[in-house]
Amino acid sequence: MSRFEFIPSPLAGLVLVQRKAIEDHRGFLSRFYCAEEFRAAGVNKSVEQINHTLTRQQGAVRGLHFQHAPHAEVKVVSCMQGEIFDVAVDLRCGSPTFLQWHGEILSAANRKSLLIPEGYAHGFQTLTEGCELLYLHTSSYHPESEGALNIADPRLNIIWPLPITDLSERDRKHPLITQDFKGIVL
Repeated sequence: MSRFEFIPSPLAGLVLVQRKAIEDHRGFLSRFYCAEEFRAAGVNKSVEQINHTLTRQQGAVRGLHFQHAPHAEVKVVSCMQGEIFDVAVDLRCGSPTFLQWHGEILSAANRKSLLIPEGYAHGFQTLTEGCELLYLHTSSYHPESEGALNIADPRLNIIWPLPITDLSERDRKHPLITQDFKGIVL
């Protein structure tokens, strides 16, 4: 019996994962990951790193981050507490959805995760206070491979649901996309 439903998004490779819970009078059990089921959905790499974040303020934005090859990564992002607007941007050179973005609401209540393939930038906005996220990564963090986009880049035109209340100085300084940017090669 599958514990996940993999729902394709409008962007190639970006998948919404609906976690199915087993519930009874005591509560529930929900899987976050099963190598066998994720392999069947196209993820053929193992999880190398797991991160847990807390963002306290409603309206805060984190992102848009990615890693270049050879440390490009698949991410599975889940919201454990609160509610977020999770965004992925296709940066893959030659992709038919190059520089397009897609957003999904992830929350503890809806038990949805976003499976973000290699070659995508990722960020999110908190829709409630006290949002905790769990990230599964198929590559460890390598600072020399890190890349980022500016969340306010007019070429992306991301529509954040709330006014932005908090953004790190580091994220605020991420560059805008230049006209000669052709995407990242995996």
